[in-house]
Amino acid sequence: MNSSHPPSRIAFIGGGNMARSLIGGLVRAGVSGTHFAVAEPHVDLRNALVHDFGVIACADGASAAKDADAIVFAVKPQVMKSVCVELRDVAQARRPLIVSIAAGIHIDQIDAWLGGDLAIVRAMPNTPALIGAGACGLVANARVDTGQRALAQGILDAAGVVAWVDDEALMDTVTALSGSGPAYFFLLVEALEDAAVAQGLPRETARLLAAQTCLGAGRMLREESAAPAELRRRVTSPNGTTQAAIESFEASGLRQIIARAVTAATLRGQELSAQLGD
Repeated sequence: MNSSHPPSRIAFIGGGNMARSLIGGLVRAGVSGTHFAVAEPHVDLRNALVHDFGVIACADGASAAKDADAIVFAVKPQVMKSVCVELRDVAQARRPLIVSIAAGIHIDQIDAWLGGDLAIVRAMPNTPALIGAGACGLVANARVDTGQRALAQGILDAAGVVAWVDDEALMDTVTALSGSGPAYFFLLVEALEDAAVAQGLPRETARLLAAQTCLGAGRMLREESAAPAELRRRVTSPNGTTQAAIESFEASGLRQIIARAVTAATLRGQELSAQLGD
């Protein structure tokens, strides 16, 4: 959140891993835990949040949200409708910014369940947010003003990087790219590890080298201005080992495999959204 303004009061509905990652990032950034109220039905999770971050913990959503400038819905998509309906009166009376990280639930669905005419941001974070290295796509409806947009970004910035999209339909692609993307990365490392072991390298060594290689390559992508194709070119000496591997990837249709996979994930996201809404 913008440090030049007094911190907003933020209610988290749901105190699971993603809420913990966002609260923890904000606290590390210097925001007092007393600015956060968390609704969590499980007493052990409530107690842990109070102990770790000094938040105000509540057993129900209405108590957490009654004074909030923003309400972050961090619950499973399957219970999103019932949770919203329970908070309809509070949302209409308080009219806070609504931030949803429930996968597949559309802004217009959330707005209808909460009674309508609210400022809503839909977010799609991913699991590396749990270690402060997440990637999150955001989209806002027309009622979100500049200050609320900054507030939403500040909340999600706490767990990594954020990127805004203008068309909510593209959130299914964001889900396919960065939401599901960590699993693609883990699959790649798994395959690299297995291939190296098949060549005789000890598994522990193969895993260490594969993981660190991918970590280093990712940092280069983030910290240098060059495009991925340029960075790849720099590593690929003519007629060398890297060129042999790249040619094998290309001959096997790696680009087409990835394109089909992202398309499949995007379409599945659209199907799940349709199933969850009414």
